[in-house]
Amino acid sequence: MRKNKALALALAAAMTASMTPITAMADETEGLTSYYTYQTAANEMETFCVQNAQNAKELQVLTNCIDGLLSMNTKGELIPGVAKEWGTEDNGKTWTFKLRDDATWVDYQGNEMAKLTAMDFAYGLEFTLNYWKNGATNTSMPIELIEGASEYYEYTKGLDEETAMNIDIQEFLDMTGISVPDDYTFVVSCLAEKPYFDTVCTYACMYPISGALLESIGADGYLAASYDQIWYDGPYTITEYIQGNEKILTRNDSWYDTDSTTFDEVVIKMVDSLDTAFQLYQTGELDAVELTESNVKIIYEDENNEYHDQMVETRPDKYSWQMKFNYNKLDAEGNPDTNWNTAIANLAFRKSLYYGLDLESYYARTNAINPLKCENNAYTMRGLCTTSDGTDYVDLVLDKLGIGDYNGETMVRLDADKFAEYKAQAIEELTAAGVTFPIQCDYYIASGNQTQADTAQVLKQAFSASLGDDFIVLNIKEYVSSFAQEVRIPHLFSIAISGWGADYGDPQNFMVQETYGNDNAYFSANYTFANELTEETAPELVETYKTFTDMVEKADAITDNMDNRYEAYAEAEAYMIENVLSLPLYYNIHWQLTHVNDYSKIYSLYGIVSGYRYVNFETSKEPYTIEQYDAFEAAAK
Repeated sequence: MRKNKALALALAAAMTASMTPITAMADETEGLTSYYTYQTAANEMETFCVQNAQNAKELQVLTNCIDGLLSMNTKGELIPGVAKEWGTEDNGKTWTFKLRDDATWVDYQGNEMAKLTAMDFAYGLEFTLNYWKNGATNTSMPIELIEGASEYYEYTKGLDEETAMNIDIQEFLDMTGISVPDDYTFVVSCLAEKPYFDTVCTYACMYPISGALLESIGADGYLAASYDQIWYDGPYTITEYIQGNEKILTRNDSWYDTDSTTFDEVVIKMVDSLDTAFQLYQTGELDAVELTESNVKIIYEDENNEYHDQMVETRPDKYSWQMKFNYNKLDAEGNPDTNWNTAIANLAFRKSLYYGLDLESYYARTNAINPLKCENNAYTMRGLCTTSDGTDYVDLVLDKLGIGDYNGETMVRLDADKFAEYKAQAIEELTAAGVTFPIQCDYYIASGNQTQADTAQVLKQAFSASLGDDFIVLNIKEYVSSFAQEVRIPHLFSIAISGWGADYGDPQNFMVQETYGNDNAYFSANYTFANELTEETAPELVETYKTFTDMVEKADAITDNMDNRYEAYAEAEAYMIENVLSLPLYYNIHWQLTHVNDYSKIYSLYGIVSGYRYVNFETSKEPYTIEQYDAFEAAAK
């Protein structure tokens, strides 16, 4: 079996540098034995079922609870997880994973419940692809990649619920490209050569479920299970969960990876805003905090401030943030918002936003010192993949768009002449179509969240100053508890700001989310509602979407030459951006105070294994300084 090229690195890394701190500086100070962190109240978990989770608010916790086949190191390289070896002999058509034999399932109190075997990965994938068990959640990747996955999904969809919920696992194995030759071998046959398939194994759709647990509580019980009902095979178990208050993760002493270091416990406090988090940091109740714009300015401008030399810049996370347009907006009565829908379907209107909206003040809410470092001009996240000569894929896209990247002076895509041209064109075309100005643009934030309220006001001012109140007005509205239930599902918003972090290491995972006519395209189905457009309601927009979708499908068919594949994807992405189907917004690079060396964390641009996995953190009881962080960054290069 030809081993994956990452394997040799992985096997060595698992025992040496990649599983230990990247510098020796922490040896000079005493580290933390427990770690106190936070999530904002708007990001409370809604499920403990990893196969049903798609959002960061769940996955940032569950990555500590459930281990998959593979993991990542501080450089973003694949390393062993439950699989100790993996590889392909036919350029990615068939993948074989050899599992370790010492992985176990435990309950939330750490009691050993069962051995983890290859069949548990089959149970996990069957659950994901069974319509009656998991709906359409996380099905896009296996359906696109694995033999028989699409057919199995449709097969279960056609069954009655009782039959589908009690289907025998052997039927799944007979119908798909999944085989389990023995207890510790898991084999996947792909639809075609998928040389990047191993990167898919870091995402939730490929995670295991104990067959013994399913037998005990049933598939419906597993989907609805709370923290004290699921079983764990990762470095931590959730031993306490108070909704809206805090979660406590406790070290799993039965975890197989005895070479890695973990905290005794991790306490995740729920806070209503970053200002509250800062107050908790000041009183020693948190070990790290993201700083708001106002706090950054106060600390930065006062050299005598106690935190002045401790304020450090974060590494970019995995998310490429975009402004999503709702192409099928409804009012509170469920009727189409014809004025908005007609306007946003107009290319000149969208291009006026692209060339005219100056977001520097908005970026300053994230990074008050270097706001333009947050500027994002592509859809795919930088660093996801590179060509054979080391060129970042995103640079291929920017080259086709004819724009550069960060220059530190102004947003590089702004063009006053083009903005004026497209604004005038949009007004003329839309007025003729019966649209009235200014266009009312509804943007929703969480009620009671002052940080979101302040940021929304800055965005509103940016709309006004850049585009003109005669043209478009941003209306800030609030939801009470659930954006999904109160706003997104009823189609009430005009724009939404959403980030996508790759599930695997290929541009397909970004591009497919915006394709037309694909139920599994996350944004087309759930945010832009492009899938609801027809040639009668928006003919030009539908034609643009169809062209883009065709380009993506042709790019995905290229598997024999990765450079050619990336080139084709870059063409498709540039086409999408030129037509402003999505508006690239920002990267999350902010300032923080911290007792953790970010460069010792897992650094991954895809999958659910991320820096939120609290393993091998290099920490200090004293806050780190700018000087130390400069050294960490230099050592990581």
